[in-house]
Amino acid sequence: MSDANALEGLIQALKRLPGVGVKSASRMAFHLLQHDRDGAQRLARALQHATEEVRHCQRCHTFTESEICATCLSPKRDTSKLCVVETPADQSALERTGAYKGLYFVLMGKLSPLDGIGPNDIGLKKLFDRACDPQVQEVILATNFTGEGEATAYVISEALMARGVTVTRLARGVPAGSELEYVDLGTIAHALVDRR
Repeated sequence: MSDANALEGLIQALKRLPGVGVKSASRMAFHLLQHDRDGAQRLARALQHATEEVRHCQRCHTFTESEICATCLSPKRDTSKLCVVETPADQSALERTGAYKGLYFVLMGKLSPLDGIGPNDIGLKKLFDRACDPQVQEVILATNFTGEGEATAYVISEALMARGVTVTRLARGVPAGSELEYVDLGTIAHALVDRR
């Protein structure tokens, strides 16, 4: 592989990251090669190690290096609550709040018929089996408030309620510290409907 091909290969690899276009990928590649070759080597080793060691938890589907993740194994978690999220990043965001102490189920996606992603692609059967465990008293749907996230929440909610499972949806509304004149109208409308 020639020098130009090696550099172009690095740029193309970096471009695979979300939100990274050709310019950003080029800047990163040139920076790593010009100013931080040690960092580039560490990055390469970390990526290699993660792709070899990180797998999905057998119970909740999040990322872990073990068969069962630390959250699922923790005796301090409330096993009566099961929070359904789209991605491990969403789970991590909820964990950082410190407000939720139950267990999770990570869908690893959302329903999107236009993209060919159906119930089997995001493991809904496994979720339904887990949600119907007698220990689970409430399933909290914390999918994103996008069209696909709402559709996913609706399908899950209907299926679980038909099985007699209590289902709640993550609340939505006006962000703390915001001024109404700067909040989008859809958010204000939902906040009015979902007021308490």
